[in-house]
Amino acid sequence: MKKTYKVHTGKEMVEREYNYIPFRYITAIFITILEVLAVIGIVIACCYYIPYFYIAAWLTEIFCVIKIIASDDNPDYKVPWLLFVLIIPIAGFMLYFMFYSRKLQKKFIRRLSELKCYNYNKESSKAEENLINENPTVASQAKLLSKISGSRLFTNTKQKYFSLGEEMFEQMIPDLENAEKFIFMEYFIIEDGKFWNSILNVLKKKASSGVTVRVLYDDIGCMSTLPGNYHKTLKSYGIEATPFSRLKGNADSEFNNRSHRKILVIDGKIGYTGGVNIADEYINETIRFGHWKDTAIRLEGEAVWELTRLFLCDYGINVKQLPKELLEFYPTFNEIKDNGYIIPFGDGPYPLYDRRVGKSVIQNMLNSATRYMYMTTPYLIIDNDLCQSIENAALRGVDVRIIVPHIPDKKLVFQMTKSFYERLIKAGVKIYEYTPGFIHAKSYISDDEYAMIGTINLDYRSLVHHFENGVWMYKCDSIQSIKSDIDNTLSKSTEITTDMLKTGFITRFIRSVIRIFAPML
Repeated sequence: MKKTYKVHTGKEMVEREYNYIPFRYITAIFITILEVLAVIGIVIACCYYIPYFYIAAWLTEIFCVIKIIASDDNPDYKVPWLLFVLIIPIAGFMLYFMFYSRKLQKKFIRRLSELKCYNYNKESSKAEENLINENPTVASQAKLLSKISGSRLFTNTKQKYFSLGEEMFEQMIPDLENAEKFIFMEYFIIEDGKFWNSILNVLKKKASSGVTVRVLYDDIGCMSTLPGNYHKTLKSYGIEATPFSRLKGNADSEFNNRSHRKILVIDGKIGYTGGVNIADEYINETIRFGHWKDTAIRLEGEAVWELTRLFLCDYGINVKQLPKELLEFYPTFNEIKDNGYIIPFGDGPYPLYDRRVGKSVIQNMLNSATRYMYMTTPYLIIDNDLCQSIENAALRGVDVRIIVPHIPDKKLVFQMTKSFYERLIKAGVKIYEYTPGFIHAKSYISDDEYAMIGTINLDYRSLVHHFENGVWMYKCDSIQSIKSDIDNTLSKSTEITTDMLKTGFITRFIRSVIRIFAPML
């Protein structure tokens, strides 16, 4: 949320804006800190004043160490927690019990069985049969993705790729104005400004005319961009709204498992997703970190069903009562002649997803690439497993290129990103920084045949903790547009060479330390 203030600059009075955090969020964070300190303090006090209690604490610490080592978690995630538990006595294992879990909260799990009524028919035998006949190897990859994500293989869908957020904005408004039955929106960030206000004006009109409008926004993602009770404001306009995983100040994993998804569904016929949040920097109306480069995709056809399902699931686990009315969520379509195969998919915490879906998609693309694999990401903070997949592709002769920002939005995170440059470049990976500013796009393409557009960054939060979504494509008409855009982006970017990697001892030390604890951040 923004406030304005005036300052003197020479002889002129200039009005500036700053973001502030509403009182509700400050209270929740303060309560969480108090809970953590209270729990740790009680245990420490017990160790001092209750005979032999320290033995129980010591045994608990041993138990934590064994549990961490024996877990199936990625070693990159286990190592920092082991250090934490071993280096910080008592407090370390208490924090482990409170914050280690990456599972979905129990209140969400209880709702999952009720949400099955909102699923669509997942039969995709005809598309699968056609793909098997065309390319059995690709068909096996599609089958894997469908199985671990709960989605299905689609054809009969038009695609339109947007190389900038402002291009998506221009198409989105008329699509919203043509809505007849329902509009579903789920975004990590919504912020007051030209982008959101233009959309909100349409939503108000549609809600007043009888169109069902539902809005879901992440409570932490909008901590500094919306008032703490903004969902009530939207409800006063006739819009059904709720924050995702409302922050209440619990000393548990509620700070993890945020909804980083970006989904817009109109009448079940048109769907949007990609990296673009609803804030003015995403359409370059305001300039924060130079030019903001982002991408998105518009789907029209049967593949929109999966975006609808993802929204309904996320909305359903965050409201007290499921909506009773049965809208035509999954309309039928006449034949659409666009080429290619599509799998929109979601990713997120257990038990919704047993495996890391986004990571599997990226690794499959790397493993199957024979000529090139290009990736754009705002952050490059990856585990050893994914790092090896990238290196292996480059080492066997695949032209692997990764584009990251030149102007960062978070300086500490940018240092983590830079800490991977040397290792990847030594393996033959080409790293580029987007010279005009900040690249927020999450685009992946290989061999002119495969592509993935969505919300998935190359970082731990995105690959492990958050609710995410993407669109996997094979031989789709839009893939050439994605390739042309990335080629154009590369021409505006600076390739990082080994000469640029020379840094001082202090910088190298800082990067080494923050890399150890990157999975916990």
